[in-house]
Order: sequence, then C-alpha cells, then structure tokens
Amino acid sequence: MPVPRRTLLLNASMEPLCVVSLRRAVSLVMSGKATILESDGRLLHSERTVLPAPVVLCLTRYVHVPVRRPQPPTRRTVLQRDSYRCAYCGGAADTVDHVHPRSRGGLHEWANVVAACARCNHRKADRLLAELGWELAYVPRTPRGTSALVAGVLAMEPAWSAYLVA
Repeated sequence: MPVPRRTLLLNASMEPLCVVSLRRAVSLVMSGKATILESDGRLLHSERTVLPAPVVLCLTRYVHVPVRRPQPPTRRTVLQRDSYRCAYCGGAADTVDHVHPRSRGGLHEWANVVAACARCNHRKADRLLAELGWELAYVPRTPRGTSALVAGVLAMEPAWSAYLVA
C-alpha cells in the first residue's frame, strides 16, 4: 500500500482548512507549525529522522481564515458532487451539462450544472427539460462546508471522515 500523497490540515480550533501534499505536511511538522493527529502506521525515513506518515495534521497556532467565496463548478467537481451518475438516466456520467442551456441564457453556476452521460447530453443538446418531457433525478446545489473543501481531491482518506463533519 503506498504512502498517502495528501494530508488533511486542521486549524488549531480543529476546523478543516485544506488538503496539503505530503511534502508540505512533512515541512509543517518538521518546522513545528503542526502536529500529527492521525497516521496510517507507516514511517518516513531521512538520514537522521523517522516520522510517521501524516494523514491528518493540526496547526499549533490558530490561523484566521477570511470568509471563503464559493468555488466555480468544474468538470471534476461537478462529477464528484453528483457521484459520477447521470442526472437524467442515472447511468455512469462522463461529462457535464447545463440544465438551462447557456445558448438560452443559462449561467455556468452550481445550480445549473449537472453530471450527464454522453448519450443524454447529446440527446438533450440545447433544449429545455420541459421541451423533452424530462425531469432531473435531484435538485443541483452548491456544495457546502467540508464537501467543497475536498472536492478537488481525487480520493478521500477514510481517516478524514471524523474531521469533516458538515
């Protein structure tokens, strides 16, 4: 099993801040700016130091974080939000679709973008759902809280779930 490549970074107040690379995590621990809360049991070795492979870190000092603006939807984040399922037929999704087409004034925002399979996306084209008689399986929403924090990460570590309570 490979060493984890990403580490969840928590503020001193135990709120999730971001996901950092393993290199950045080791740098934070070695400089005394963070402590390891969770490790998977593997060790990282250097010439003079042995360090547990960090999965979750906590900063030693509180960092003030300004209010975050919502991130714009990307192909990867929309597919992850919708669990790679087509909003129209429920099959495996591999692309995204604008519910209200951009050619008809629809915006590129979370509430208007859904995951879709290529077949449904092609069949829908630039038409409205009412014109086709289709319905969405769910209402698309902007991701909130910690789900938006880890949206860009391909695989979430199981140890993070205790710290990512929405």
